[in-house]
Amino acid sequence: AMAKQCNAPGDKGRWPVKATAVVRDLLSNAVANGESKGLDADKLYISHAQCNRAPPGRRRTYRAHGRIGKYASQPAHIEIIVTEKKDDVEKASDDEGRGKKITKKMAAKKRFVKIGA
Repeated sequence: AMAKQCNAPGDKGRWPVKATAVVRDLLSNAVANGESKGLDADKLYISHAQCNRAPPGRRRTYRAHGRIGKYASQPAHIEIIVTEKKDDVEKASDDEGRGKKITKKMAAKKRFVKIGA
């Protein structure tokens, strides 16, 4: 059904099943870690996600005519940081707390002291 929405030709709707399973397991692990640290699982959100290349696992495969070919995996380091969403704070009304906005130029003029005039 999704491949038809993307206008993929024929039966060419393929999805990264293994990779999404790894990320899903990582997210469920992050939720479990948050709960063990006393965070509310419903308020957790992904504040940072990063994926870096890891050193390849090198193996060898035997080829024809006595040659040896490289057979390396391409692993990755996936980092996900989840944070608990804070409660919203109501915005103060315009007449409370804040004065008139002042530009940098006006602040500099106020600091400048005229002598003899």
